[in-house]
Amino acid sequence: MAEHNRRTVRDLRRGNRTAVLQRLYFDGPMSRQALGPATGLSSGSVSNVVAELTADGLLQEAGIVESDGGRPRTLLRVAPGAGRLIGVDVGETKVRVEAFDLAMEELARTERLLSHDGYDVDLIVRHIADGVAEVMDEAGIDPETLLGVGVGVPGIVEGGTPRGAVVHGQTIGWDAVPLEHLLRGAVDLPEGTSYYIDNGAKALGQAEMWFGGGRGARDAAIVLFGSGVGACIVTGGAVSALPGRPHDSPGEWGHLTVSVRGRRCRCGALGCLEAYAGSEALLERWQEAGGRLPEGASEEAGVTALLAAAQPQDGARPDPVAVAVLDETAEYLGAGISDLINLFGPERVLIGGWAGLQLGPYLLPKVRTYARDYSLKHPAARVTIELGRLGPDAVTVGAATLPLADFFARGGRRAEPARETGEGEGTPDWEGVIGNRVPR
Repeated sequence: MAEHNRRTVRDLRRGNRTAVLQRLYFDGPMSRQALGPATGLSSGSVSNVVAELTADGLLQEAGIVESDGGRPRTLLRVAPGAGRLIGVDVGETKVRVEAFDLAMEELARTERLLSHDGYDVDLIVRHIADGVAEVMDEAGIDPETLLGVGVGVPGIVEGGTPRGAVVHGQTIGWDAVPLEHLLRGAVDLPEGTSYYIDNGAKALGQAEMWFGGGRGARDAAIVLFGSGVGACIVTGGAVSALPGRPHDSPGEWGHLTVSVRGRRCRCGALGCLEAYAGSEALLERWQEAGGRLPEGASEEAGVTALLAAAQPQDGARPDPVAVAVLDETAEYLGAGISDLINLFGPERVLIGGWAGLQLGPYLLPKVRTYARDYSLKHPAARVTIELGRLGPDAVTVGAATLPLADFFARGGRRAEPARETGEGEGTPDWEGVIGNRVPR
């Protein structure tokens, strides 16, 4: 039997608004005349949608362009002031909170440093709540203009639970933490504020695909190299409703086994990639081999010291121990990237994260060599491996794009106020009946 088309007029209108908003946001400014061919909409539909979006305050004029022999054409763009976004990066050395306008112009930022054992859930929630209050106040943001709060976290995020997004962060000791529920109770924002929580590597991937080194690529792998390592995979980016929107992807790439019965990873398993390529493990291996960290040095300062030992700037001879540890790290990282190349065949691999960007200029040539040597020839021949372009704050930017992506997908409409469901709420009748059956 043929399936009926269930799309309503409302769905079509929302889709048309989404098409215009996205085209202007990523490729604008653009005239009404150019929007037709760019979106596939008729001139009448474009005029109607532009009128709606302008009336809603989402579009504004961005100048005039002369046309060949005709009347000058007015350029349109998405109004940067039409909404505000907050991005949060729950990193492994700090919690960073930033506020943005729709053009991703930074309006305010704040950071809270974390100690090595600073993953107490209550502490993290308090850091986020205080950080959100600080940037809201500094930027003078009216809560009514806030489109949502995006949060990038280490670990696996399970959405759609009765208490909102739940985080399974084995490496940081988080076991089914109901982070969204906790934030709703702690952050001083209106009750209906939307929270968008996802893996930090996926947030980084979305930022690089939208604004950075992934633009224009259909298939890419974005690697987050910090205290640990993770990856975001984007396949068929041009098919997605938003350019380069990450699908469900192996954010826990760092826990692939690269050495059977190898080093103990902080997740508890043996031989994980993260036990060799994460900066925490990198510094441990350097110390085990005889390297000395500056007393009281943070993880970031330790990586700086290691790099300085391997690549001294004063003409001194490189420390052979530091060189050997970094070369081994490059090999493990290259081998891990080869797994992504063989499994997914990306055309681009981007390495980001604070440690990846700090060590990248030194490690990248060797990482490319090892990745090629460990990969199959055909997929290796079509891939480029580069550093990310958005700097160490890219996860925060990516987190802020989570509410923005949803805003676009809704055609420029705000999300419905979120409501947690209590036990037994919203479940079909059969679920209770079957669940209560007693074997006879």
